[in-house]
Amino acid sequence: MPLYRPPSEGNNLIIQATLGCSANYCTFCSMYKTKTYRARPLDQVLADIDQAAHEWPTASRIFLADGDALTLSMDNLRAILNKLHETFPGLTRVSAYATPKNLIDKTVDELRELKTMKLSLVYMGIESGSTQVLKRVIKGASHKTHGMALDNANAAGLKVSATVILGLAGRAGWEDHIASTAQLINNHPPTYLSTLQLTLDEGAIDEFMAEQEAGFEFQDDDAILLEQEQLLKLLNPPKPVIFRSNHASNCLPLAGNLPRDRDKLLDIITAAKEQIHLRRSPFIRGL
Repeated sequence: MPLYRPPSEGNNLIIQATLGCSANYCTFCSMYKTKTYRARPLDQVLADIDQAAHEWPTASRIFLADGDALTLSMDNLRAILNKLHETFPGLTRVSAYATPKNLIDKTVDELRELKTMKLSLVYMGIESGSTQVLKRVIKGASHKTHGMALDNANAAGLKVSATVILGLAGRAGWEDHIASTAQLINNHPPTYLSTLQLTLDEGAIDEFMAEQEAGFEFQDDDAILLEQEQLLKLLNPPKPVIFRSNHASNCLPLAGNLPRDRDKLLDIITAAKEQIHLRRSPFIRGL
């Protein structure tokens, strides 16, 4: 502990294949600051799978924790996925967090092999399509590498659930942040796209601000809605993308398919800009 997983994995079995995150330097993230990244010994992971099978033999969806289990070697991933397949007869899906580097370091053929073993969904934090914004939050990725990672996943048939952080560029940089993000998604569409609203743990604020340009100002909810509105106006993916902004950090929850539901979602934002009571109250929002 602490153990983190995507909201959509809340009802699924979690197997901890690694500890921490191999890219644990993003200034906006506090998730794994108390952990040093390491792969757990394979025999321990396999033993955990046997124990989990006694407690939940009918589990059908399994999430591999922690931050990016795809850093594991193919041999280890094969052993874990084969064990899961042998142990859970009703297994339909395995998922994991993945960094852009994870999806680039493994070949498309290797990713396809993982897909055949039921690892079919990865969660990838895009955060922004702007290389400048990514540099200022020490993401360790760029617009180009994000695109390469998404293309590899798509070529392998993996579903990608991607996240973007509204407010990440502050008041002065938001237009580049949104335009570059829309361009990335339009050229390299994931299966799912979710927006989060920048929310920093108190202990992360100094580290975050140390990398920003002088005069950085955080966005308020009105400005966040402008970002969300502009993003939706610019998004025109060549294939349907399932869109959500239902994470607890968001001031306005949205759900729809793009580009089909763009106008409906824009109407909701327009109403929320004019009627504050349609927004989530700050006291029920968080990470």
